[in-house]
Order: sequence, then C-alpha cells, then structure tokens
Amino acid sequence: MTDILSRARARALDPMVLDLPASQWGDDRSKIRIVVAMSGGVDSTVTAALLHEAGYDVVGITLQLYDHGAAIARKGACCAGDDIQDARMAAERLGFPHYVLDYEGRFSEAVMEDFADTYLAGQTPIPCVRCNQTVKFADLLRTAKDLGAAALATGHYVQRVKTPSGVHLHRAVDAAKDQSYFLFATTPEQLDFLRFPLGGLQKDEVRALAADLGLAAADKPDSQDICFVPDGNYAAVVERLRPGAVRPGDIVHIDGRVLGQHKGVIHFTVGQRRGLGVALGEPLYVVRLDAKTAQVFVGPREALLISGLSLREVNWLGDGDHTALDGLPVAVKVRSTRPPMPGQFVQDRNGALGVRLDDGDAGVAPGQACVFYSAEDENRRVLGGGWIAGTAGG
Repeated sequence: MTDILSRARARALDPMVLDLPASQWGDDRSKIRIVVAMSGGVDSTVTAALLHEAGYDVVGITLQLYDHGAAIARKGACCAGDDIQDARMAAERLGFPHYVLDYEGRFSEAVMEDFADTYLAGQTPIPCVRCNQTVKFADLLRTAKDLGAAALATGHYVQRVKTPSGVHLHRAVDAAKDQSYFLFATTPEQLDFLRFPLGGLQKDEVRALAADLGLAAADKPDSQDICFVPDGNYAAVVERLRPGAVRPGDIVHIDGRVLGQHKGVIHFTVGQRRGLGVALGEPLYVVRLDAKTAQVFVGPREALLISGLSLREVNWLGDGDHTALDGLPVAVKVRSTRPPMPGQFVQDRNGALGVRLDDGDAGVAPGQACVFYSAEDENRRVLGGGWIAGTAGG
C-alpha cells in the first residue's frame, strides 16, 4: 500500500501536471501560492492536503453559495453548511489558511435564476456547468489572482495537459469519475490558470490517500444532488423562484389526440416515461415540450429518435477556431454518464455549429450539453461543447 500511495502522490504532484510558473524565489515551494477550491468533500480536501504536504503556500477557499440554514444537515450535496465546516476543520488541522466567501447573491443570479428560466422554457438545465462557468472558474478564479496565486487548483477528475501547441483538456484516467462533461465551458484563458491534480488518479487511490493523510473526509460520500434542491423536487424550486409563472396545459399525443392535462411543463423532461398522468395501453414517453402553448407532447419510444443537434453558446478548446469544421469526425457526449458517440460536425451557411450523430440517439433534451471529444486518441481530448438548442429527427 505504501508503494501505491507513493506513486499516487507522485502522479498528483508531477511537475508536468502542476505546471507552475517559475518563482522569483527559485525552487522554494513555500513562496508559490496555490488557491484550492474546497467544497468540503474528499477530492478537494485531498487536493489541498497534498499540495500543502508538498510545501506549497496553500490557501483554501470555500464558497457559501446558497441558504445558510436549510441545507446544513443535508448529506450528499455540495457546498452545504456541514461541508463548509468540514473544509474549515481540515484546513485548521493541516495548518493552512482557509476562507469562506459569500457568493450567495452571485450564485442565485448566475445559476439558480438560469435554472428556473430554463425549466420554464421547456428545457432541461445543468446548473453544475453554469456554476463552473460563472461562479467557480470566473469569479473565484479572479479572487485567486487577486490573492497573488500562481494557480487555482480543484478536485475535479479531469486532466490539463501542456503541449507544444498549448494547454489541452483531457478526460480523467478514472472513466467512471470523469467530469469533463461538466467542464466543457472552461475557456482557454481559464485553463491556463487552473490545475487538476487528481485527474491522473483513480477514485479509490484518492480515498486511500485521504485515509493516509488522516482526513475525516476519507469516507465521506460523493456529492450527488443539485446543491440548492434539498429533496430533488426541481419543480418546487422553480415555483419558489418564479411564483405564478407555471401554467397548466394539455398532454397531447403526437397524432394530435389530447390525452389529459398537466400542472406545468416544469414537471416533465424529454425522454420521461414515468409520472405522466395518462395511460394508453402502451408505453408513452415525453417527446417534446412547448412552453409557449404549455403543451406536453407524448408518443412511442421511436418518436424520441434523433440524428442531429443544433447548438448555442459553443465553447471551442480545439486547435485554431471552429469556423471550418463542417464534415469533420468528432465524438460527442449528450449525457454525462455515457461514453462518447461517433458523429460529425455540421455547419450552416452562417457558420452555426451542430452535430450529426452516426448512430442516432433517443431522449436528448434541449438545454443539456453536447460535449466534443477528439475522434482520435481514444477520445481523450476535450474539444469543447455547447448547449443543445434543438434536435432533428432520426
């Protein structure tokens, strides 16, 4: 076990992984400041502990993102009250400074409001991407620079790879924990300053390191819920944020028959089968949501099949720009839990980027992310991604 932990430490602290700028104090690591985003979970705590153990000037920062009371006792969430206390106690025990920054207003504006508006538009949001895109990798990154840090390190399972052509983003070694889908919106400028020491490790290695370091977070469960949705009831959160905005409407079969009524499109997502409130003697799925008319369209599973995606807010991390990609092969993820699928880039005459899936897919919801991966090198390199604006039939 000692050898395994030594090798894991070496991979996490590899100079090529950390890629820290030369200090005016030479090799004196104590003069190189690294801000670590600490959520209170095992991954970010191990990241901070390893960097501190290696002699760097570590400053831990935890963000207070949402209500200070209701989430304190919740388990399995990110950035809740208990998590803040866990991060504070870990930093105190290890002996490096730790600060809690109140970003509740910014988080509400950039993430929670967007979450509500996206659901009301009949789409399915991914608030964790918005949080990384705005609060964590924009606002917190600026704070780290203001503190004189050489880098902002996080516990994300993704790899930052420096090459002669620039810095690339790659999937994590641990495919089951890879978080590249949630980081597609990271810009090249942000990637220059970010570091991901755990991207080359397996999750069980990280937990073993936590135990070896004597960290209380060693056995802490991974966060799974959306942090500001205490009980998984998304609709209740939307109704609280947008009182009076939810409208009832019809549940309509794709052949035009009205099968029933619903209390609001926010209660449905494309691909949903259970909880529709109607029965037809055959399995029915949500095929499409029309927020303007408050209609939920349902049909057989075949009606979910799609072959193409139109995108908005594309972030490009590949070489050059993305103005001449039409017809080029690419691998894409439209769900975080699935491996990349083969496809091709498509561009219209105005240069708007989309994707055609070689084998099609089913149940793809507008509002979700389409993330691009290299068609080569086992799809390791992340080429960027965009938000799904619409789909084309199979």
